[in-house]
Amino acid sequence: METWKQSLKDSILSPEQLADLFPVDAKGLRSVVDRYPMRITPHYLGLIREAGDPIWRQCVPDHRELGDSAGMDDPLGEENLSPVPGLVHRYPDRALLLVSGACAVYCRFCTRKRTVGCGSMALDREGFDAALDYLKGRPEIRDVILSGGDPLLLEDDRLEALLESLCRIPHVEVVRIGTRVPVTLPERITERLCGRLRRFSPLYVNTHFNHPREITPEAAAACDRLVGAGIVLGNQTVLLRGVNDDAAVLADLFRGLLRIRVRPYYLHHMDPARGTVHFRTRIERGLEIMQTLRGALSGMAIPQYVVDLPGGKGKVPLVPEYVESLGEKAVIRAPGGEEVEVDNEIFGGVE
Repeated sequence: METWKQSLKDSILSPEQLADLFPVDAKGLRSVVDRYPMRITPHYLGLIREAGDPIWRQCVPDHRELGDSAGMDDPLGEENLSPVPGLVHRYPDRALLLVSGACAVYCRFCTRKRTVGCGSMALDREGFDAALDYLKGRPEIRDVILSGGDPLLLEDDRLEALLESLCRIPHVEVVRIGTRVPVTLPERITERLCGRLRRFSPLYVNTHFNHPREITPEAAAACDRLVGAGIVLGNQTVLLRGVNDDAAVLADLFRGLLRIRVRPYYLHHMDPARGTVHFRTRIERGLEIMQTLRGALSGMAIPQYVVDLPGGKGKVPLVPEYVESLGEKAVIRAPGGEEVEVDNEIFGGVE
């Protein structure tokens, strides 16, 4: 058995297993896991220093996940933007293909936590063929993003076949893969996998480091193998209360990413997904952090701070010219000029 598959097999899947290692209320967490699955790989588990630390908060279930009455099941309106199962077409020139329903670690802040980890999310052969037909019939689509779940949990053969199918569509110029595997399961990034991915240039991988402690020697080596295969690496960080809502922490993270040849791409304001209330910050906090980072860091190290507006209205950079007003109701100007009112109390979570 390949090392990464053994790691998945050895992962923590239940509160009862976790209780053998840390003082947790396994019985109290059981109802959370019954609703939102858990999985923590041995590598990621090894990064936890103590209960409640920034790594712990990202992967260990919390009873507050079941008490989020203000969150939305589908905050980005993806279901209404899905012309065929497994494909989201929000922007004219790009499409999102949900090719996997599984992740190496089930992050507790996941936007798609309502479906990730559920077998029904996985795209079967019939669904993939329908998605391909849709893409072939839309010449305006130049960019396809593979997401899920985590696309790099697919077997090498299946991933290669998927990429081959996309690259045979003449108008698809760019393929991107969104993955957290270099952070949570770095042993998955094998030389064999990189050798296969090398064939599909230009191929872009956006990974997902949220805290400087995640930049381990193993994660750095995984990124090095991807870069060595000619893949361009970017990073999408989520602003998370109690994890990285601090300018010094993010400065360490972004500097560290540049050292391993991963360009900070986006700092996402938390989507108001149901079950994530305890992670959400206020927009003002994110703007304060970005103001602190500007001038203190190289421009290369500073990502765009963005918010995905509810209902599928699109991703907007959170800079003063887009934020019309703040307070209980934040008014943000969408692409095209429409002013969208968002409830800062919902986006901001709880103090």
